[in-house]
Amino acid sequence: MLFPPQALDGGPRPLAGGFTADRWSRIRFLDGPVCDGCGAPFDFDPGARCAACVAKPRAFDAARAACLYDESSRDPILQLKHADRLDLAPMFARWLSRTARDLIEEADAIAPVPLHPMRLIARRHNQAAEIARPLARLTGTPYLPDALVRRRRTDTQAGKSGSGRRRNVAAAFEVPASRRKLVDGLRILLVDDVLTTGATAEGCARALKAAGAARVDLAVVARVQARGLTI
Repeated sequence: MLFPPQALDGGPRPLAGGFTADRWSRIRFLDGPVCDGCGAPFDFDPGARCAACVAKPRAFDAARAACLYDESSRDPILQLKHADRLDLAPMFARWLSRTARDLIEEADAIAPVPLHPMRLIARRHNQAAEIARPLARLTGTPYLPDALVRRRRTDTQAGKSGSGRRRNVAAAFEVPASRRKLVDGLRILLVDDVLTTGATAEGCARALKAAGAARVDLAVVARVQARGLTI
C-alpha cells in the first residue's frame, strides 16, 4: 500500500511489477516452435534445426531466446546494460525461466558470459551476471559466476560483421585452472543479454568444453532477427 508497483517502462501504474500492457503487447516473444540450435522462430516441431544450424553446427549445443531484438525490446535491454537499470534483471530472468525451461531442467549449473575486468570497472556491472544470478536463484540451479573469464579486452562487437566478431573474440575466453574441476563433466547453461551472430557465445562454449564441460547451452533475453525471417 505504501509502495505500489511501478511500470518498469515508465508508463501507467500496472497491477503488478513489470511492463505496461502496451509495451508488453509490442514485444515479439518467441512462444512458438524455434530452431533447437539457434533459437530462431521455426515452422517445425521443437527439437528440429534450421538449415543454417544443420549446415554449420555451432559450438554451443542449443539456444533459446525470450524475444526478438527490435525497437520494442532494445530500449530496456540497453537500459540494463548501460544505464544501471538493474531492476530490470529479475524480470528478464523470469522470461528466461519460461523460454529456456527445457534447457534449465537439463542444466547442472548456470554461468554468465563474462566481461573483461577493465570493462566491468567502467560499466560497474555485468548485465549477463545480473540476469543469470536471479535465474539460478529462481530455478534452484547452481550458479557459477567465475567459472569463465575473459582473458583479454576485446573491442565492442557493435558494428562488426560476423567474421569480424569471430576474430574479435577469438581465444578471448578461458576457464581458469583453479575452476576446471567445477565445470568438468557438467551441463552448463550460458546466459547473455542478446544473441547476434553467436560469436561471443561460441567462444565461451569452446572454452567451457575445452575445460571438460559435457554440454553448453545458451539462453538470451533477445536474439537479432535472421535475414529473410518474418513472423
